[in-house]
Amino acid sequence: MNITYEVKDNEALAPVSVRAFLRNSCGVSHGLWRRLKWNGTILVNGEKVKATMATIKAGDKITCILEEESSIVPTKMPLDIRYEDDYLIILNKPNGILVHPTGGDHDNTLGNGLKYYYQLTGQDIDFHPVHRLDRNTTGLVVVAKLPQLQSALTQPGSRIKGNMKKHNITQKFFHRSYFALINGILPQRKGIIDLPIARHPDSIIQRICSPNGQYAETHYETVAVNNGKSLIKLELKTGRTHQIRVHLASIGYPLLGDDLYGGNHAVINRQALHAYHLEVFNPLNGETVSVYSNIPRDMIQAFYK
Repeated sequence: MNITYEVKDNEALAPVSVRAFLRNSCGVSHGLWRRLKWNGTILVNGEKVKATMATIKAGDKITCILEEESSIVPTKMPLDIRYEDDYLIILNKPNGILVHPTGGDHDNTLGNGLKYYYQLTGQDIDFHPVHRLDRNTTGLVVVAKLPQLQSALTQPGSRIKGNMKKHNITQKFFHRSYFALINGILPQRKGIIDLPIARHPDSIIQRICSPNGQYAETHYETVAVNNGKSLIKLELKTGRTHQIRVHLASIGYPLLGDDLYGGNHAVINRQALHAYHLEVFNPLNGETVSVYSNIPRDMIQAFYK
């Protein structure tokens, strides 16, 4: 990691510590600050400083240098990159691939493919996923290039003071929308499912709706109906594991192809769920990125069968 911050006039009217500036105005987490302090290099206006003693003022430039170590093995694979800048990358994930390595699959994931892509393009970057999709869910995934951006996007309490003045601080930094297929027609065209979600007591994978679970909120809208099947659009207000799958199953309309939650897989052999839209607000530069992905062919064919 090698990134430079410039102190704006309204961010440091009086000298402040480097630590305070990086933590409060640049999104540097406590863990990342410790790594910078012990294993990294901090430059102020091009000169090396001691991390715990240095102060900065308006107009100064702070450069943070940290060698990132990764256990992810680079693997050559096709990647469908829909957006990329110096801060983040958005990919369109195909069916049948995990987002990041696990104990059973450590060399054939998006993380492995991205590490290979970073090496190929001369980018010294580790894998910093912001969220994940299930193996058989398709669609858009955002991955941060900087650990402080990953921290800002994954921690709801994160605040980047300098840029958040222009934005509602209660907004989520990224917004996700999905298309899904179900058997049947929902009794209401639009609705909200806000049932808490917990781990199934007899499974490390399956989730259930339970009053003892974590709050979860899913908004849905029927888009089209054909031959007893419905195409619905969903928006997540929270990001619990299997949230859409569990919520739809809980009201009696499991996803087509989702055999874990009781879905019919006669017309499609995986859960019919696709992340078609991502909108990401980058608190490090104050910009918003919006990306779309078309419904995949297997879901279209299943809808018309």
